[in-house]
Amino acid sequence: MNKYSVKCLICGEVHDPYTLNCKNGDESLLRAYYTAKQLIPTDMPGIWKYYNWLPVDGIIEEGSGRTVTYKSEALASELALDDLWIAFNGYWPEKGADLMTCTFKDLESFPTMQRIREQEEKRIMVVASAGNTARAFANVCSITGQPLLLVVPKESVHRLWTLHDDNHSICLVTVEGDYFDAISLAGKIAARDGFVNEGGARNVARRDGMGTVMLDAVLTSGKLYDHYFQAVGSGTGGISAWEASLRLLDDGRFGDKLPKLHLGQSRPCAPLYSLWKDEDSIDAACPDGMYDDVLFNRKPPYALKGGVKDVIEASSGDIYAVTNEEASAAQELFEKSEGIDINPAAAVAVATLVQAVKAGTVKPAEEIVLNITGGGQKRLVQDYELKQLPVSLEVSAKDEDAEDKVVKKVTEVFGI
Repeated sequence: MNKYSVKCLICGEVHDPYTLNCKNGDESLLRAYYTAKQLIPTDMPGIWKYYNWLPVDGIIEEGSGRTVTYKSEALASELALDDLWIAFNGYWPEKGADLMTCTFKDLESFPTMQRIREQEEKRIMVVASAGNTARAFANVCSITGQPLLLVVPKESVHRLWTLHDDNHSICLVTVEGDYFDAISLAGKIAARDGFVNEGGARNVARRDGMGTVMLDAVLTSGKLYDHYFQAVGSGTGGISAWEASLRLLDDGRFGDKLPKLHLGQSRPCAPLYSLWKDEDSIDAACPDGMYDDVLFNRKPPYALKGGVKDVIEASSGDIYAVTNEEASAAQELFEKSEGIDINPAAAVAVATLVQAVKAGTVKPAEEIVLNITGGGQKRLVQDYELKQLPVSLEVSAKDEDAEDKVVKKVTEVFGI
């Protein structure tokens, strides 16, 4: 019996497990359905603890970490909450947290890479990112040797570091433009011979990898939550949490409720918030002025079947917009109370929770999980030396020859 199947949410047809789009043309995410209806943790390392609910047929043993969930005392006290749980994704050895890129994007990159290996894929994988995803894929490709083209906005290059001495399998290209410009260029290159797109939100391995945040949180507390909080750029993390919650509900051991999703974005550039609230379009200057521009994506998977709009409506949840001042105050509050540094994007999630508490949207006795999507980088540099990835090429999004220039540089870097 197959471990899982992949189905379209509109037509219900079962597709090849590695496909990204419905072959019938339906504008829908595909979703993985697992033969195992109950989640049985394994004794395998890192994220592979949840192997039974990951769309892979093997593991990458080296380097994999996972979420660590614990019940908050200090932050919970500050917010007058009785049952606040923190799902921490990053480096915090005192808590057993070992995501070595300090971001939950590691949870996407390892299962995605495992599926690439299962297909015996020899082509160059193309990843577009505002920084954190690129760092996660650079990490796993340095481990496996899979050739990787990273396309990132120029302003995000400072986020591109690893702990590895040998990063020969990586070609880093920066784009004078924003995240959407990087995505557009990467998409054009991935369509060429010799390249393969990792799939983004349409890749079930990426979503189910991120969904392990909810799996860890529920297994740790023993129950499904009333509320789930996370900061989002594309919103894929929120979709992942919802899909994981549906599986946990069907498991039957964790209660009969589903969490309300509370997804936070960063003003002044909050596309998902604007779509949800039916506000004006995003200013052309974005992502300038954001607390963290990794939370900006001009073209998020909002309206397609199974996308952000669907999961917010199904969960009776909401999307929030957080000011820089609110995010800064929230970051200070969390770090002072919990005793670990967090990434700016995670501070937006904390600020979202603070907004909800002040508005009375969440009640003191309700069960809440807060996804800290990245943290511990200041703690990491106490133990490790960060190595900046060298830039192979800089191009402009306005350059009509940018695509050809990148392909030429990749050919030089990888000797093909």
